[in-house]
Amino acid sequence: MTSSISYFSPGPAKLPHEVLVKLQDELVQYKSTQVSVMELSHRSKDFAEIIEGAESSVRELMNVPSNYKVLFLQGGGTGQFAAVPLNLMSRTGKADYIVTGTWSSKAAKEASKYGSVNLVFPKLEKYTSIPDEASWKLDPEAAYVYYCANETVEGVEFQQMPQVPEGVPLVCDMSSNFFSRPVDVSKTRMPRREEISSHTPPPPPISLIHPSSRRLRIHVVGEVLAWVKREGGLEEMQKRSLEKSKLLYSVIDESNGFYNNPVDTPARSRMNVVFRVGEGGNDDLEAKFISQAASQGLLSLKGHRSVGGVRASIYNAITIDDVRRLAEFMKTFLKENKV
Repeated sequence: MTSSISYFSPGPAKLPHEVLVKLQDELVQYKSTQVSVMELSHRSKDFAEIIEGAESSVRELMNVPSNYKVLFLQGGGTGQFAAVPLNLMSRTGKADYIVTGTWSSKAAKEASKYGSVNLVFPKLEKYTSIPDEASWKLDPEAAYVYYCANETVEGVEFQQMPQVPEGVPLVCDMSSNFFSRPVDVSKTRMPRREEISSHTPPPPPISLIHPSSRRLRIHVVGEVLAWVKREGGLEEMQKRSLEKSKLLYSVIDESNGFYNNPVDTPARSRMNVVFRVGEGGNDDLEAKFISQAASQGLLSLKGHRSVGGVRASIYNAITIDDVRRLAEFMKTFLKENKV
């Protein structure tokens, strides 16, 4: 099915159309249960199969080691800002934070409530780059090293995992580029209950989500991961992400300054392409761009309120055709509006 709408929202984001159609049916009746997936008992065999299927897909796609747990938690990346230090900081009382944007900055601020936070390089004047690792000051006694793989606000992404001191766990927030490329999970760490020592502060109260909502979310995750497998796995997702982002960055770079992406080329995000319209960023021109794009079915392109501009979030479910439509619109808008 071809849609006249291309949805570039940074989150909640677009889901694959075939997954939505399947979920639509199962929202009314899940398989042969005669009840909705939202009505299934969380102790039932049917729901156990949903969780087991989702976990199996995670392990297969990410090559998760057998001694690693797969947890489905509410709260997203933000929920882990406190969970990580509460579970891991007590080992040495200090941690290294690689701050390259809004989300890692928020994570470091939250972690400072529970121990000593070391910023591995001085605070950046603007979040438009990732300093060379040779300049980092990593503490070999840190309880862990934390980084955000993809900063959705500023459009900054690590193209490979950071190198950290031997024996120091690496904790990664990859909530916005998860399952978009192969990752060596054995090099990363999420806290597990078994790792909490007797000296760890009491954990905070569990944030509650209505059980029916939790069931549906895990079911959606499982269906999306099944779709990723059918489409060719993480290697294919990586190939597509590079092709899609290249289409947009090429238009930007060839616009003679009409469009401008502020991020250093090696740190450009494949997931969130940010840019300004007009020399130095023209608010009126950007508003016109976003309005005209929306009239053509190119939706949710407004940049984050903290930085302004335009942002095209091109996650896995965004198709090559979606991105081509946006690229062609950008070319047309340039011709009609350049001075």
